[in-house]
Amino acid sequence: MKRTLYESDHEAFRESFRKFVEVEIAPHDEQWNRDSIVPREVFAKAGKNGFLGMDVPEEYGGGGVKDFRFNAVIIEELMRAGCGGSGLGLTLHNDICMPYFLTYANEEQKKRWLPGIVSGDLITAIAMTEPGIGSDLASMSTTARREGDHYVVNGAKTFITNGINADVVITAVKTDPTQKHKGMSLLVLERGMEGFERGRNLDKLGQHAQDTAELSFTDVRVPVANRLGESEGQGFTQLVTKLPQERLSIAVAGVAAAEAALTWTLEYVKERKAFGQPIGSFQNSKFVLAEIATEIDLAWHYVDDCIRALNADELTAVDASKAKYWCTELQGRVVDRCLQLHGGYGYMNEYPIAKAYADARITRIYGGTTEIMKEVIGRSLGL
Repeated sequence: MKRTLYESDHEAFRESFRKFVEVEIAPHDEQWNRDSIVPREVFAKAGKNGFLGMDVPEEYGGGGVKDFRFNAVIIEELMRAGCGGSGLGLTLHNDICMPYFLTYANEEQKKRWLPGIVSGDLITAIAMTEPGIGSDLASMSTTARREGDHYVVNGAKTFITNGINADVVITAVKTDPTQKHKGMSLLVLERGMEGFERGRNLDKLGQHAQDTAELSFTDVRVPVANRLGESEGQGFTQLVTKLPQERLSIAVAGVAAAEAALTWTLEYVKERKAFGQPIGSFQNSKFVLAEIATEIDLAWHYVDDCIRALNADELTAVDASKAKYWCTELQGRVVDRCLQLHGGYGYMNEYPIAKAYADARITRIYGGTTEIMKEVIGRSLGL
């Protein structure tokens, strides 16, 4: 069925961003995967072309349009080009970090940070996960002790996307270690603060172009003026409030990646021959691809309704969890089945399906594991 989510403005934006990907990202994707990092200049170029902070008010340099459909277009085009790893930093910057600054930053903080975030001169990250705690954020051990007009931060974070490139890092800390959820606050740590160190750029299974790092904090003095929220103890609520958009962003990427895999595979099975005929003409190939096409179509329509709900401030944590769980599991199934149809060539890194296979595995883990998504959904059923 035809998707009806987008209007002419979104399609014009899509055309513009597709050209940006073709010129500024796709030709360099292979090199950036070898380097395990995207140059900072990519963020500045994206900002210059209006692809950062589309929902940021114009007074801070943004597009002034609160409409997640523009974010979704960026995700779709990155996946279409097979550049998910190279583009993940941009989508994290727009979809996951930006909402914290827009919602929880005070006027002074917005003036201080938003213009640089929109221009791409300030790259963002969010640091929640710690070594050994996984999804159990309430058990984090990174502390922030108040000393006058500063907090003294000690601890460590891991698996931080944009961890090497980031200039401003939204960091979840315990301002009251005696409390679990109620003791958590969000502080913005900035590049150059003494005691704020970056560890390894982690060697991952996939998403190689994306810098994912360990961060450590040793007596880092952070101004109280860098706390998001009027008072301490609001961090967990802030995180929970913004997780639905993060999970929807991942869901969009999951379906878009599945669709890209289907497109590559259709091209391949029409050209590749076995036993004197295209392998796409065999019944098994037809049935597999028919199932994939149907599942992708169904997923798009659910995701599109979630985007409409988000734009109307009606997206629930449960519906976002359903989207994230289903679409990332779909991505894994589709990429695996498409790789199988490529035969031995699917295992070769020169084919995009091979990179897509490695890149897909993490999406069922980050942003909340499939198991956590099912727990959220299950609780909504009164279980």
